[in-house]
Amino acid sequence: MKSSVSRAVVAASVMVALGLTAACGSDKGSGDNGSGSGSGSGSGDKKQSGQQAKQKPAEKKSTALSAADLEKAVLAKGDLKGYKVEKMSAEDMPSQTVPADPAACQSFADMFMFATQPSAKARVGRIMTGPDELDATVISLALLAHEQPDAEKVMDDLRTATKNCTAYEHADSKYRDVAALPTPKAGDEAVSYKVVGLIEGQKTPMSFTVVRSGSTLAAFYSINLLKPKKFGVPAEVVEAQVKKVEKAKQAA
Repeated sequence: MKSSVSRAVVAASVMVALGLTAACGSDKGSGDNGSGSGSGSGSGDKKQSGQQAKQKPAEKKSTALSAADLEKAVLAKGDLKGYKVEKMSAEDMPSQTVPADPAACQSFADMFMFATQPSAKARVGRIMTGPDELDATVISLALLAHEQPDAEKVMDDLRTATKNCTAYEHADSKYRDVAALPTPKAGDEAVSYKVVGLIEGQKTPMSFTVVRSGSTLAAFYSINLLKPKKFGVPAEVVEAQVKKVEKAKQAA
C-alpha cells in the first residue's frame, strides 16, 4: 500500500518521466510564462447573440488577484475532509513554455505545467490525494491569476484545441487520443479533456479540467498510476476550489 505522501512523490516522478519538467531555454521571469498567440472563438449571428444576452446578464469584468490572494484562495488542509494537500514545488511549475507539434495543441502542452499564453500574473499550485489510501489517484491543481480578457482567451484557446488537436509531441514525449470530456457546471465557463501519455510502455490517461471564475483560472490535472482506466478530476474538488476562489474575489 502506498501512503498518500508517496503517491504524490510518484506523481512528481511521472511528470519528470513524461518530460514535463524539461522546459528549456532562457527564463522569462519567476512564475510567469512567455506570451504567445492562440485561436479565439468566432461569434454567432446577431440574432442569436441578442437572445443569449437576454438570457444571461453581462458578466462584470474582474481584475487579476494578487499572489497573496491566490494563497488564501487555494484549497488547504481541512477544506475537504480526508484530503491531504501539499504545496507544489517551483520545479513542477516552470516559467518557460516549450513549443508543441503541432502548434494547434500548444495550449494543452502548456497546461501540463499550469502555464498559459498570455502568461499569468501569479500562480500557486498544490498536489492532493484523497481519503482512500487504496486509491492511487493524484490530483494536481493550480490557481492562475489573469486580467479577465486574458483568462477568457486562454479558455477560448483550450476549447478550440479540443476540436483541432488529437495528438501531439512535446518536450520529447508523445501524447495521443486527445479528446474533450463533459464539463462541470462551475464558475463562468469550463473546459475538460483527456490526454493519453506513454509511461514505461503503458498507456496512461490523464484528465484535465479548467474553470474560469472571473479573471482567475482554476486548473486541475488527475492521474491514477495503478488503475490507468480510472481517471477524472473529482467533482467535489472542483466545486470546493471554485467556491473558495469566488469567496476570495469578494474579499479582494
